[in-house]
Amino acid sequence: MTGGDPLAQLRDIHLPEPVGWWPPAPGWWLAGILFLLVAVTGGRYLLRRLRNGRYRREAGRELRRLAENRVGGDDRQFVEELAILLRRVAIHAYGREAVARLSGRSWLAFLDRKGDTDQFTNGPGRVLGEGLYRAEIEAERDRLITLVEKWLGRRHPC
Repeated sequence: MTGGDPLAQLRDIHLPEPVGWWPPAPGWWLAGILFLLVAVTGGRYLLRRLRNGRYRREAGRELRRLAENRVGGDDRQFVEELAILLRRVAIHAYGREAVARLSGRSWLAFLDRKGDTDQFTNGPGRVLGEGLYRAEIEAERDRLITLVEKWLGRRHPC
């Protein structure tokens, strides 16, 4: 062996190239795809929920208009407009086939069933089924409006 310092013959350590930011590691690809999937699914859910709740919001506005307007004190016109509003909402929520053929007592029973109440057949809501065909209508407007508000506030399948 030659007489020198053997350590002097060693070369310096070579560091690898720095890792670039592109292409990302597979975990980042997976996280990105998962984020996009959640964002698209959540967006579609929110959009559908907003669209489906629109009929209830519009019905609530119409009910407030009826309550404020009082239709000139005419109970018959008030009850007729209230019945039309309920019918439109029920057709939208449950379909024409399930609602259009109902009238009288069966219509009131349907409203009770879907509203989880008995106030349409046994309470102030009776006038919506039976009262429309009478010569004189006497409607308890405030109780009717409260009843319809509760019915509209219920979750309907649409």
